[in-house]
Amino acid sequence: CFGTSILTDSGSFQEVVVKIDRRTYKKPFLGGFRNVSTGVEFHNAGSQTNPLKRPDKGIQLFSKETQTAVEKNKQQQTRNTTSTQMTKIGLYVSNMTDKLITPGKYFTAEEYHKRRLEAVIVLQKYFRRWHAINLVQNLMEQKRLRLAREAQEELQKKREKEEKLRREYEKKLNPKTKEDFELLYHELELWMQEEIERINRTLSGAERKAALCALLEEETELIACIGMHKLNANVENQQKAIMQLLDKCAQPRRWKAFDGKITEMDTQSTLRGKELLEIYRSISTKGIPKDERTSVLLTLKCTVKEHECKLTQEIVALVDREIDLISREVKECNLEGLRKRICTLFLQYIKIPEFNPEVAGFLKVPQDPLKLYKNVYFCHSCENYLPSTEFPIPANSRTIGRCRSCYQLDNEARKREAYFKYRLILENLRKSEVDYQDDTKIVFLVQLPDMQYLIENIWNSKSALSACNDLYELVMVRWEKQREWSPWNTILLTKEEADAHLKLCNLQEAYESPFISKVKQKHIQAKNYFAQFPAMSSFLHRSNNQANANSDKK
Repeated sequence: CFGTSILTDSGSFQEVVVKIDRRTYKKPFLGGFRNVSTGVEFHNAGSQTNPLKRPDKGIQLFSKETQTAVEKNKQQQTRNTTSTQMTKIGLYVSNMTDKLITPGKYFTAEEYHKRRLEAVIVLQKYFRRWHAINLVQNLMEQKRLRLAREAQEELQKKREKEEKLRREYEKKLNPKTKEDFELLYHELELWMQEEIERINRTLSGAERKAALCALLEEETELIACIGMHKLNANVENQQKAIMQLLDKCAQPRRWKAFDGKITEMDTQSTLRGKELLEIYRSISTKGIPKDERTSVLLTLKCTVKEHECKLTQEIVALVDREIDLISREVKECNLEGLRKRICTLFLQYIKIPEFNPEVAGFLKVPQDPLKLYKNVYFCHSCENYLPSTEFPIPANSRTIGRCRSCYQLDNEARKREAYFKYRLILENLRKSEVDYQDDTKIVFLVQLPDMQYLIENIWNSKSALSACNDLYELVMVRWEKQREWSPWNTILLTKEEADAHLKLCNLQEAYESPFISKVKQKHIQAKNYFAQFPAMSSFLHRSNNQANANSDKK
C-alpha cells in the first residue's frame, strides 16, 4: 500500500491510500491503451478492478430480464409454394370437390392410457393364444414321440420274444449243447406229467394200464430219439472243440502297449501251430480233387517224418496206403475209414508237446504225473478220479459228492429239471456284482441249487413288483445298493424294474411300508435258510453287525 494526493472538486488535495494487488501470474489485457514510443501499457481501472458490492437492503429483488419471457416472431417459407384461390367478385370457384373437416372429440389423458391398456390387453391375448397353440403342439409332438417310442419298444419286445421262442423251438428240433438237451428232457417231463394226468382223469382200470404202457413205449422212443441227437451233437461238438484247440495254438502272442495299441508277435511255436492247423484242416476236408488230396498227404508225410517214433511211422504207413489206393481209383466211400484213422493219429501227433510246443498250455491232463495228485477227487457214483472243477459243490455241502456228469445223468433219468433259466440269472448277477468292484464274495458261494431255491421257494418265481413269472425277463439285484449282494439283501425284478430300482436314493420314500415289510419278510426267510450253511454263517453275522451299527446311527 502507498499514499497519494488527489485533487478534489473543491480545489483542495486529499490523500488516499491505494492498495496494490501483486499477482503471481501475468495479468490479461482487458482494455486500456499503450504508449507507442515507450511501449508501456496502461489498463482501464474500471475493467481491472472488482465492482463494488451493492448494499444489502433486506429485500429479495428480481431482475426483469430473468423473470420475463422473450418472444420472437420469425417468418418461415414452406418447401413448396402453395396458394388458395377463393371466390370473390368477378371470380367463381366451384366447391363441389371441397371437404368439410370438423374437429374430433377431445379425449383426456385417462382415456388415452385406458386406450393403450386395452391395446396391450389385445396384444397379450393374441400372444397368449399363440403361446398356448405352440405349447399344445409341443405336448402333442411329445405325446406322439412317446407313443411311437412305446410302440417301438413294444414291437421290439414282441420281436425279441418271437426270436426267443424261435430259438427255443430250433434248440428243441436241433439240440447241440447240454442246455438244449436239458430243456428237451424238461419238456418231455412236462408232456409226460400232462399225459399221465389226462389218463388218470379220463380212464380207469385196464384201459388206464394200457394207456400208461403205450405212453411208456412212446416215452422210450422219444428218449432213444433224443439219444441219437445227442450222439450226433457230440460228434459235431467234438470237431468244433478240436478246431478251437488248434486255433488257440495258432494264435500269436498279444499284449497291450502303453498307448493302448495291441501288439501281435508270431513265435516259432505259434508258426508251428499254424502249420499243423492248415494240414489238419486240409486232411479233414471232404470232396477235394484227387490231385489236391495227394499233395496234402505228401505234405503231411514230410511233416511227421521230422520226428521218428512209432506214431509217426504208423501215420506214414497209412498215408502211403491211401496214396496207393487213390492211384488205383478206389471209391471215396471205401476210403472213409482210412481217412478217419489218419485224422485221429495226426490229432494225437498234434497233442504231443514235443511235436507242438504250444499245445502244452491247453491240455486238460498235465504232462507232469505229480500234478495229478493235486485237486483230484474220487466220484463215488461213476468211480472216476476227476479234478475239483468237475464237482458242483453247493453252499450247504460238507462232502465232495457226485461229479457234474453224474448229476446231469441223474437229472435226465429222474427229475428232468431245466436249470438254464436259473443259470442265466446267476451269471447275470455275478457279472453285475463284479462291476461294483467292492470285493463281494457271497454271490460266488451261491450255487445253482441255492439260486433255484431262492427263486422258487422265497420269491415264488415272479417279480416282487409286477408279479411277472417269465424267468427270462427276471434278474436279481441288490435291495440296498450300498451293501454287497446276499440272499438277505436282494430282490427279484424284471430288467426295466431293476434299472429303475438301482437309480433310487431312498427306498423308504420310493416304496410303501407294506411292500418294504413284505421284502423284509422274504429276507428273514432267506436268512433262516442260509444260516444252516457253515460257509454263510460268518457273512450272516457280519451283516447283522452292520445292520445294528446302522440302526444305532439312525
